[in-house]
Amino acid sequence: MAYALLRKSYALLGWRQAEGGRGMDDTDGTGLPPSIEAAWGLRERPGKGPRPGLSIDRIVGAAVDVAGAEGLAAVSMGRVAKELGASTMSLYRYVAAKDELYLLMVDRAVGPPPPPPAPGTGWREALTDWAWAQRAALRRNLWALRVPITGPPMTPNSVAWWEWGMVALENTGLDEGTKISVIVLVGGYVRSEAALMADIDAAIRATGDTPQQVMARYGRTLRRLADPDRYPAVARMLAAGVLDEPDTPDYEFRFGLERVLDGVGLLIAGE
Repeated sequence: MAYALLRKSYALLGWRQAEGGRGMDDTDGTGLPPSIEAAWGLRERPGKGPRPGLSIDRIVGAAVDVAGAEGLAAVSMGRVAKELGASTMSLYRYVAAKDELYLLMVDRAVGPPPPPPAPGTGWREALTDWAWAQRAALRRNLWALRVPITGPPMTPNSVAWWEWGMVALENTGLDEGTKISVIVLVGGYVRSEAALMADIDAAIRATGDTPQQVMARYGRTLRRLADPDRYPAVARMLAAGVLDEPDTPDYEFRFGLERVLDGVGLLIAGE
C-alpha cells in the first residue's frame, strides 16, 4: 500500500509539472525539473545564455529569508527578485515555478538530518531521535509547515531524512513497504503536532497573555458553559483541576510519540 501511495503521488507531481510545461526537461524519464537537478548537483547553471550573477543557492537563500521574516505568503518570484536586485524573469531561468521554489526552500531550511544512529542503537531510540530532530527543524521554520505536499521526497535533504528513518528500522524484520508506512506514520505525527502547536502558540501570543493566564481564563469560561448534567465527563475533568496544572513543555509531543511507537513495537513483535 505504501508503494502504491508513493507511485500515485509521484504520478500526480509529474502531471502537474508537465501541465505547466515551463522549464521541464524529461529526457532521462525522471520528471525532475532542472532546479531540482541543480539541487542534487546535476546542473550548475542554466544551459543557455551568458553566465549570470544569480544562482539557485542565492535565489533559495533569499526566499528563505523572506519566509522567515514575513511568512510564506510573502514569498513570490517578484519579491525574491527584488531582494536580489534582479528581474523576475531572470529567476525563471533557474526555477520554473513557485512550487519548485517552495520545495527547495524547505530543503534548505530544514537541512540535513543529524548523524545516523550508532551501530547497536535500538529502533525505538533511533526513531525517537529522528522524530525529535525533525520536529526541532520544523519549529525553527514554522512557515515550512504551510508548504503543500505535492509529491514524495525528491530533494537531497528530504531523501536524507527518509534514509535516516529507514536505517533506524533496519533490524526490525519489517519488509521495505512496511518500513515506509512506519516512516509516513511517524513523520505525519511530527508534522501534525508541530503545526498544531504552532497555531496554538500563535493564538496565545495574540492575546498578549501568558499561557497560564489563557488556560486559567479558558477553565473559568468552560466551567460557566459546560453544564455538568449535559457534559459530565468535561465536568469531572474540570473538577480534577487538570487545566490548573503547570504547563509541562513538550509533554503532549512526548506522550503522542510514545503511543505511536508503542503501536510500531506491537507491529514489529507481530502482535
